[in-house]
Amino acid sequence: MIRRLATAALSLTALLALTACGADSSADASGSGSRVTLTLGDQAKTLQTLVNASGALKGAKYRVKWAEFEGAAPLFQAVQAGAADTTYSADLPALQALSGGVKFKNVAALKNDGHHTGIIVREDSDVRSVKDLKGRKVVVSSAKGSIAEYLLANVLEQNGLKYSDVKVQYLLPTDAQAAFASGKIDVWATFGVYQAVGLQQGGRLLIDGADGRISGYGFIGASDKALADPAKKAALGDFLKRLGTALTWTSTHQDAYADAIVERNGADPAIAKTLASAAYSKVLPITPEVSSTVQDVADLMNGIGVLDPNVDVAKSADTSVLK
Repeated sequence: MIRRLATAALSLTALLALTACGADSSADASGSGSRVTLTLGDQAKTLQTLVNASGALKGAKYRVKWAEFEGAAPLFQAVQAGAADTTYSADLPALQALSGGVKFKNVAALKNDGHHTGIIVREDSDVRSVKDLKGRKVVVSSAKGSIAEYLLANVLEQNGLKYSDVKVQYLLPTDAQAAFASGKIDVWATFGVYQAVGLQQGGRLLIDGADGRISGYGFIGASDKALADPAKKAALGDFLKRLGTALTWTSTHQDAYADAIVERNGADPAIAKTLASAAYSKVLPITPEVSSTVQDVADLMNGIGVLDPNVDVAKSADTSVLK
């Protein structure tokens, strides 16, 4: 849980032990003479794999280092501790971090169709509908305030249930994956590669985030310190445009992208193809429409006590980086 990271007793040494952080040669397009280095926060090598496979950073006039984490919570901790310049997450983890006092601004929106987030159950489970979740334990990955938790809260409300009608337990994705595979977990709200693996290891999709059940928005954010550095801010603006190019590349090179996921993440080829097809499709400025949609997410989660205090989404954005 990210709550009150401004006062969290997390040492930088311990923080760096959670991640592999270093410059990738293909990202160091400007050569060793560059005076600007962006330390880009990432989850499960998602952005790193994407930009390297697409060659999007070729010709960049700055250096890039990657700060890799298993989930959003430790990534936001890294930003708070000054170990990463940028954030990368779905909408609710970003809101949770802002509510918890992490000093950053969202600078660009990402968009997908919501299929990458889902609630899965064991194949032999007697849970056949969302209404069957009443009274059940549901494991949510990863920390309080994940996008999987929003999906759970939203579909419960849509089906006439209260959030208190289920018993929520939080587990990091890798721990939850192992428990689900061994049959210790019956219902699991998860996302991305963990959802794909869970379905491959005896899971059945109960419901996913498509058709507006989640907003489909994610965010790239930047620490207040990075935004106050004109050179880093300019480099970040360039990176966001290149990331948009990389996402466009995936739409016409899904096989190549899937191969890169296999090579860099060690994923099963079938899972890699699923992930390649579920990637965010574009990078967008944070418009009033984006802010309004994500504000609905914030308001729902605040109403059930998960997001406290609430966040003003529009005021938490810096729209000057990506016009």
